[in-house]
Amino acid sequence: MEKLNGKSANIVEQNIEQLKQLFPEIFAEGKINFDQLQELLGNYVVDDEEHYNFTWHGKRAAGRLAQTPSTGTLCPCKEESVDWDTTQNLFIEGDNLEVLKLLQKSYHRQVKMIYIDPPYNTGNDFIYEDDFKDGVQNYLEITGQLDSEGKKMGTNANTAGRYHTNWLNMMYPRLKLARNLLRDDGVIFISIDDNELGNLIKLSDDVFGEENYVGLLSVENNPKGRKNSRFISVSNDYCLIYAKNKEISSFVENIPKSASDMKEDEDGNFVHNSGKRVLVGENSFNKNVTNFSSDKHYSTYYNAEKEHILLEQESSIDSLNQDLISKGYVRYISSRDGSFIENTYTKNKLLELFEDRALEFKSDKIFEKNFSSSIRIKSILTNKDYEAVINGQKVNFKLDVKTTSAGTHIKELFGTKDAVFPAPKNTGLLSTLITLFEENDFIVMDFFCGSASTAHAVMKVNSEYQRNIKYIMVQIPEICDPKSEAYKAGFSNISELSKERMRLSANEVSKEKPDYKGDLGFKVFKLDSSNIKHWDPSFDTLEQDLLNAVDYIKQDRSSEDVLYELLLKYGLDLTLPIEARTIAEKTVYSIGLGALVVCLEQSITMELVNGIGALKEELQPEIMHVVFKDDGFKDDVVKTNALQTLKRLGIEDIKSL
Repeated sequence: MEKLNGKSANIVEQNIEQLKQLFPEIFAEGKINFDQLQELLGNYVVDDEEHYNFTWHGKRAAGRLAQTPSTGTLCPCKEESVDWDTTQNLFIEGDNLEVLKLLQKSYHRQVKMIYIDPPYNTGNDFIYEDDFKDGVQNYLEITGQLDSEGKKMGTNANTAGRYHTNWLNMMYPRLKLARNLLRDDGVIFISIDDNELGNLIKLSDDVFGEENYVGLLSVENNPKGRKNSRFISVSNDYCLIYAKNKEISSFVENIPKSASDMKEDEDGNFVHNSGKRVLVGENSFNKNVTNFSSDKHYSTYYNAEKEHILLEQESSIDSLNQDLISKGYVRYISSRDGSFIENTYTKNKLLELFEDRALEFKSDKIFEKNFSSSIRIKSILTNKDYEAVINGQKVNFKLDVKTTSAGTHIKELFGTKDAVFPAPKNTGLLSTLITLFEENDFIVMDFFCGSASTAHAVMKVNSEYQRNIKYIMVQIPEICDPKSEAYKAGFSNISELSKERMRLSANEVSKEKPDYKGDLGFKVFKLDSSNIKHWDPSFDTLEQDLLNAVDYIKQDRSSEDVLYELLLKYGLDLTLPIEARTIAEKTVYSIGLGALVVCLEQSITMELVNGIGALKEELQPEIMHVVFKDDGFKDDVVKTNALQTLKRLGIEDIKSL
């Protein structure tokens, strides 16, 4: 029976498997023949010295860090969660580098939108001190979970020789891992100021490809300007946007038009005043008619009193239908310089628009009514307050992206005199970004979640637009300075503040939208070392290590802890339902309706094994994975027979801890 590997997805192995699929001929005895690969790639192979390459000291090491599997796990924390049994949202406490590694299997190509607001590298930001030896051990030490003092959380003073290098080495592996989680049509938004904007663009070009650059938003987060600016009073920061694959990604128009740009038509619908498309009439865009039987060649006769339309194919501009004219019809034709030109739409399309009352008839032209009440987001995102048309109604619309407003909101939520989090992101900005997507059901991730403004924005969008967007928030439990407002308010670390913000935000949404029945909960998970003990004896502790090896699941870990580690190892969603069943007087866990079946009991008998076979017959999963404790069987005979029996029942993937 094969034993489970205790590590996260091995990205190097995945890359090698992809190469095998593309170029099987370059592999010999498990090794890659790079000379042959170069021959196959031909002119696409370049010499590093002869082409542009963005690099810095430590780039290769940082890249390798992204490929180093994590030995950690995510432990469930029900007591800090909200609506554990039903929610589809996640809050993960831990170093985002290790968390991103652990999510590689379960959420590979599953996330539609990533938003992050990373450290701006102003000289005072906490810099994540990544460790090549053991990232989880390093994380536990940094956050004081292994050492009562904890490691000092560093700053990155601009007098240091590695000022930009440290920041790039921190960001590079995280962006590489984040790209793996994006769907093929996914998009990442990165807030930044001008300290690292230039480097961030080059870095993102490197990770996502410069062909997938979408744009750069200038966000008016401080209209009054910063007082500490020496030459220019800076009133904005930036939001950099990249797609995973720009060719298949798209945004919708989501900024409401001003009511002053709209007017009501005869049916009471709002129509844009200008920019209407000419469908029939003189214009300089359409082609001359060369085929008089074309679907785009016709004369239009319209009787306004009867609200009736007729389309006629005519061979001469001068040969109009006098009978129809005498009955009150007006003739409309598309022409240029005395010759017919094609109409914009086919006959059927024009008739469809007429039925939809989407045509506007003027004296010599027919226009398509522009019912759209929204416009595309602009690259300069400013604070606005105006009368707009939304859902066919004139309403007051306010776009607020100010940091000061976000700070005021935080104070109101927490009931404090001062904001418990410095410079939080405004939910107005985040809601605007989330609504750029037309879909109603997707995942938003923020792995520098801070005060959890992104989670709050998701709740607001869901409640206002009846959507089912889910979120994954990740935050390191950065220790709060005793002088900080957060510490004074009772928060020892930032992740505690994040979770409370999410609870308070959910309450606020419930009060604002009392009829909303959507998901306002979240499951909390915490990064920790694996639940499975590693065999690492020393001479001095050999006797105790031998005793510990008998029970290789750590004593302070529960069966549920082990279950969620298995979900990660098998690449299953952390929000899948887990059902506990009793078979042969033992507890068996069915995860994802039988996708994974786990039994962590001792003295397993063939009765239980046959019961698992019956469970497969009942649930009919496409593939069933089964996991036992390696020493959980009654004896070796049962263990051997169990393996053969399950395989005979069509269960091929059977592993042990």
